[in-house]
Amino acid sequence: MYTVKDRFLTYVKIDTQADPYSDSIPSTAKQIDLSKVLSKELTEMGITHELSKEGYIYASIPANSPKNNVPKIFFCSHVDTAHDASGTNVKPIVHKNYQGGDIVLPDDTAQVITEAKFPELKDKIGHDVITASGLTLLGADDKSGVACIMDAAYQLVNNPEIKHGEVKLFFTTDEEIGRGVKYADLDKIGADFGYTLDSGNIGNFEYENFSANGLEIKITGASAHPGYAKGKMESALKIASEIITRIPKDTLSPESTSGKEGFVHPYKVEGKMEEATLLFIIRDFETAKLAEHEALLKSITEEVLKSYPNSTFEITSTEQYRNMRDVIENNMHVVDYALEAMKNLNLPINVGPIRGGTDGAVLSHKGLPCPNLFSGQHGIHSKLEWTTVQEMQAAVDTVVEICKITEQKA
Repeated sequence: MYTVKDRFLTYVKIDTQADPYSDSIPSTAKQIDLSKVLSKELTEMGITHELSKEGYIYASIPANSPKNNVPKIFFCSHVDTAHDASGTNVKPIVHKNYQGGDIVLPDDTAQVITEAKFPELKDKIGHDVITASGLTLLGADDKSGVACIMDAAYQLVNNPEIKHGEVKLFFTTDEEIGRGVKYADLDKIGADFGYTLDSGNIGNFEYENFSANGLEIKITGASAHPGYAKGKMESALKIASEIITRIPKDTLSPESTSGKEGFVHPYKVEGKMEEATLLFIIRDFETAKLAEHEALLKSITEEVLKSYPNSTFEITSTEQYRNMRDVIENNMHVVDYALEAMKNLNLPINVGPIRGGTDGAVLSHKGLPCPNLFSGQHGIHSKLEWTTVQEMQAAVDTVVEICKITEQKA
């Protein structure tokens, strides 16, 4: 008896949107509202856990295997939702027994989920599709993962015939703004390896992702009264505009790259005539190429500034996360267990790269190999976000099967 559907429908109604402009921990206090719900549910299941001041939950299910050498495994998802679309007053709708065609969202009929936008819908005939109402995101990223892990925990606790080692659960905050495991306590996680459930279509599995840097270019121009500015004024805003204009459009940009191609992406410009700041994200699957992309931006900036002799610039680069492949390729049993689990369950298997990052990427480089499993996310960060009950149930089965395989191979 799965509990994932009811859990998911409860979780998405709780507004947990993160705020990238907040310095508080977590960035929004409302994220802890969901963490408190999870804490209550874990208590009801008799699962020992801790709710930290950051909103993290560290939980542990004791081993029931007679073996003493079973590795400790953990499963991780994040409670927050993205700031790209509203997460307030989410009204989930269950479209039972989907039989194909468009799904028009009732509160804004301009929002339509179609097979043209989401070809994978063709494979969901007979599924119970869950959407929002058209005014908000749904929150499948990553409340589907949270619900799947909680249901898997419920299955392990209530089916003692399933033999497993010690199983850890780890729920994080602020993943969507790059702070998901910034304050993670690895001793409290207390595992040997694990998996995030933060991927899309059923059968998706990823163990490589972008390496990522953040880059800031600060321009200081030359101020003058606009009525008497000839030969004196050098506008920082115009300099910033010229820099952005010179960035390649047909290559090295999100809208013109795919697969394992990297990019340079300006996502925020702010300032005034005398001073302006450009914020970039730099991405590539080959970590060494990040330096090349940053060198390109520096070269463009220097070239633009040649026309502005009284202006200056300063570039600051910040490491964000790195490709988990660099760690996992030395721990391939973590991949093998997941693929074997999906094979045992007769699920489709789609191994590929993530054009983004996960908490697992950061945890991997902290010493905990942690690839990424599907949890049924589609149309994420938008009003067209959706999932299906059957995909989430398959993810629950996969988590339980990985626990069984880990115990069997010990």
